[in-house]
Amino acid sequence: MTTDPTSTAPRGPAPAGGAQTGVHTARPRPGDRIFAGLARGSGIALLVIMASIAVFLSVQAAVALAANEGNFLTTFQWDVNANPPVFGIAVLAFGTVVTSVIAMVLAVPVSVGIALFLSHYAPRRVAATLGYVVDLLAAVPSIVYGLWGALFLVPHLEGLYFWLDDYFGWTGVLAYDGGAARSLFTAAILLTIMIIPIVSNVSREVFRQAPKMQEEAALALGATRWEVIRTAVLPFGRSGVISASMLGLGRALGETMAVATILSPSMDIRASLLNPGGGTFAQNIAASFSEASPAGVGREALIASGLVLFVITLLVNGLARLIIARRKEYSGANA
Repeated sequence: MTTDPTSTAPRGPAPAGGAQTGVHTARPRPGDRIFAGLARGSGIALLVIMASIAVFLSVQAAVALAANEGNFLTTFQWDVNANPPVFGIAVLAFGTVVTSVIAMVLAVPVSVGIALFLSHYAPRRVAATLGYVVDLLAAVPSIVYGLWGALFLVPHLEGLYFWLDDYFGWTGVLAYDGGAARSLFTAAILLTIMIIPIVSNVSREVFRQAPKMQEEAALALGATRWEVIRTAVLPFGRSGVISASMLGLGRALGETMAVATILSPSMDIRASLLNPGGGTFAQNIAASFSEASPAGVGREALIASGLVLFVITLLVNGLARLIIARRKEYSGANA
């Protein structure tokens, strides 16, 4: 009897322990091990740096808070050179939150509109040119925005403020008494102009990554351009827009020189956002640091306010990560 050479019957005993012959486990190459070590070290270094900043701010803030005779969270006064010192962050927290919220409300819809126009409406040449201009706006230093705001924006906003006072002054929030428009609302408008390039750039790149097959399928079913954007592009880019908005909010919260250039600070909270007054954390640190006496607790008090801003930034970014994680199934990232 002849044997079939194609027979799959085993020709000998299997190797002991079930080991397979001729199979070698791939060992990481030196380059892979080096890259993995660098990546791991970078992550650890970032955590160490963040922890070092938090420890430094906490230690310095504890010195100022121990000497403070006022309530740090509710006191309107900021007199760090008094004996004893009295200071609080109520006005600064109000100004920071108000200007940042107004800037986000104004900037995000405009930024998303710019991103959609550049990614889905504008001709290629027009989109390339406008995209380059938006990139340049994102690279302009903040002091340049501040000088432009002080020399051009503030004088030209008085007419708008009088119009708002005529029609909406009865609300109290938009009442205007005249004078230079160096108010929280002016600072919010300047912050809006500053963060629009950041949010629109990131949103544009996210919208460009939307699945083309889904867009073409919607068009084949008779959907209009807006229906394609509403059903395919916006759901895909939702998490990216949230991330872009948080980047813009981070700049709005920590912006220093531009706000310090145009804002007339005062340690009081006024009902109207159009009249001069108020302040922000970053603006107060920039304006008061050189005047803070090294012999007292002036610098430590400013560092304490910086610690509050640091915590607010961490909370905002943590909230953004939570929102993105909960909406990941709608972002298209898993498609």
